[in-house]
Amino acid sequence: MTDAAYGLNVVVPNGVRGLAAELEPALAPFDHIRDRHTLLLKRFEGERSHHRLRERVVDCLAGAEPVDARITGVEAFWNPPAGSSPVVYLSVESPGIWALHRRLVEEFGRVPGLEGDDYTPHVTLARDLPPDTETAVGSMGSDDPVAALQERELPELTWTVDELGLWSKEYREFVTRFSLPP
Repeated sequence: MTDAAYGLNVVVPNGVRGLAAELEPALAPFDHIRDRHTLLLKRFEGERSHHRLRERVVDCLAGAEPVDARITGVEAFWNPPAGSSPVVYLSVESPGIWALHRRLVEEFGRVPGLEGDDYTPHVTLARDLPPDTETAVGSMGSDDPVAALQERELPELTWTVDELGLWSKEYREFVTRFSLPP
């Protein structure tokens, strides 16, 4: 059996998935548009068993209560630590998500460049613009798809984070889910 990679994700509600679907036509210039939307809370590399990992995560989050989250707009990573750029995403404000993340990092360690002080709660929408696409960071053009997304007024969208899922990179699906408190 080989080591696997997992991610602990916030299961986002239908409202967030619906907002992402509404934005999809504006994402057409991007090479890679996400069709599954989650919010990564913590990555785990080198774990062999999602069953054991789930138990360790549940123990770590014992007593954790549901937390509030709010979509604040569309933002972009211009220089992500991995993969192509830019990455456009729904920005998420939530002191509670930050607290859960810190708790998990204390227990499991951090992935440099992605976690700890580098962590940004978000829901990825799309990534990778072709080189000839005009952007505010590239050549200042009036058809900048990133700027157009960032300037959009979004509806007020808040929710209670009360379900987490362990995502398998290998199987590209949740292998287990649990509620807060676990």
